[in-house]
Amino acid sequence: MSFDDERLVSMKPEELSQILESYCEMYPDIEISSVYMFFDEIQLIENWEYFVMRLYKHYSKNIYISGSNASMLSRELKSALRGWPDEEETLPLSFAEYCEFKGIKTDSLLEADLAKLRNAFMSYNNEGGFPEVVLTENSLQKTKILQTYFDTMLLKDLVEHYRLSNIEVLRYFLKRIMTNITKPTSIRALHNDIKSRNLKVSKDDLYDWASYACDIFLFIRVPNYSRSLQKIESSQPKFYCIDNGLSDAVLLPQSDDHGKKLENMVFLQLYRQRTPMELIFYYQGKGECDFLIQRGIDVDQLIQVTWNMDNEETRKREIAGLVEASQVTGCKNLLIITADSSETIKLENGLEIQVLPVWKWLLGQR
Repeated sequence: MSFDDERLVSMKPEELSQILESYCEMYPDIEISSVYMFFDEIQLIENWEYFVMRLYKHYSKNIYISGSNASMLSRELKSALRGWPDEEETLPLSFAEYCEFKGIKTDSLLEADLAKLRNAFMSYNNEGGFPEVVLTENSLQKTKILQTYFDTMLLKDLVEHYRLSNIEVLRYFLKRIMTNITKPTSIRALHNDIKSRNLKVSKDDLYDWASYACDIFLFIRVPNYSRSLQKIESSQPKFYCIDNGLSDAVLLPQSDDHGKKLENMVFLQLYRQRTPMELIFYYQGKGECDFLIQRGIDVDQLIQVTWNMDNEETRKREIAGLVEASQVTGCKNLLIITADSSETIKLENGLEIQVLPVWKWLLGQR
């Protein structure tokens, strides 16, 4: 049942029992414990959680709840359902799913198919993976859809849900974080920038807003790696946007920053395929390593992302960041992801660095 139907949205909590009663009347021979129940946007009904908990405890364990409203935020959902739900996050399309939507072969070695795959990656890197956008042909319409998504997240998921009033400052703050994705972000510096524009907001509010923006999945926060929990919590985090196309539609950049979008895309794939035992950090010392994957207490992989390494200075910087992070963590599984380069770099200290094209890495190819 979908509760965004205007005939259902006005239901009172006590009327929800009619759903179960009606179903049993229609199908009296079906054992209710074997029934699978799907409720979409049920959060629109006041006190819906008591109805769902009663169903779960006394009738069926096969209950699926979906919703796009901010009131379905994961931590609030777990609180409402007393910790019962097993949550499944749904991100925008992966590159493999994007290719499936576009009818592009991902397992062919023919040159023509590989060329299509590379072209598909360029489109995916720019427009992102929201299904409605992927299936829309008109580029102007794609932008309008994504801007509508952003306005919905801003006005409903943030302003309405968290009862925020400083809308224009909030909008500017979110855009500033978007312009800074892939880089360590100082909330203090953003606060000073906002004050210099004669806009009034407290620093504590900005910290809260950044947290809220992550709660609604506009951004995902990545901390700086340290063996000290206190240092992790006090370090400047990086923020990554949930979709490349979304940030482009909001910022309307004058020039494409392919490298920044490439790093954002790689992060989303790492986040998508992570296990419950894995944590994602970045490393910053004298040099920098884009991603550090920790499994349990051990660092399992170090990853750099760069559009290409044609420039010798870029090549040295990327390698130096990996080597430094390797020395600090003891990890020897080193990877550089580029737009279209493939090689193995053997260093004098015995370390080897694998270099892979991003489209191969996204598809799990080596």
